Amino acid sequence: MTLLDQTLVEEAGKKSALIWVRGPEGPARSLWHVWHDGAACLVGGGPLEQPLEGLGLTDGGTATVSVRSKDKGGRLVVWPARVVELAPHGERWTAAVGELKGKRLNAPDFDTIADRWARECRVLRLEPAGAPVQQPGSMPDDSHAAPPLPTAATTRRRIPAGLPKLLFRKRR
Repeated sequence: MTLLDQTLVEEAGKKSALIWVRGPEGPARSLWHVWHDGAACLVGGGPLEQPLEGLGLTDGGTATVSVRSKDKGGRLVVWPARVVELAPHGERWTAAVGELKGKRLNAPDFDTIADRWARECRVLRLEPAGAPVQQPGSMPDDSHAAPPLPTAATTRRRIPAGLPKLLFRKRR
C-alpha cells in the first residue's frame, strides 16, 4: 500500500462515524467504530451492542470495509481488512476500549461498560491489509444499492383514520 493509499484510508476512517463491513458471510452491515492506532476498532455481539452475527468475522479472517465521505455521504474508499479479535483486559484491548467508550452514545451502564464488554462482547480491530479496492478515480459505475435487511423493527402500518383530523384541525 502506498503512502497516499494509507493516508486516504486513515483519514476517511477517522472522519466517518460509520463503516460498512462485509465479512466472508452475509451482506455488508453498517457499524459504528473509532479509528485507533492504524485500524478501525469496533465492539459488538452482546445484547446491548451492535450485532456482529452473520458477518463471519473471525480472528485472523478477512473483511471488506467501505467508508463514506463525510462531506458528500457517498462511498469514498473500499479496502481489504484483516480481522484481529482483542483479548479482554489485554493492553491493546484496554486502549481500544478507552477510545470506544468515549464514542458509545447512550450507554445504560457507562461506568461499568468495559466490564460488560469483557464479559459479553467482542472487540475487533479491522486493520488495512492491502491497497484500496475502490478509491477516487477507480470507482465502479454501478450503484451497489441493496434492499434493506429484514428486521422485526419494521412497523409500517396504515395510519389510524382519525389521525389526519387531529393533525390538521384548525386551532381556535
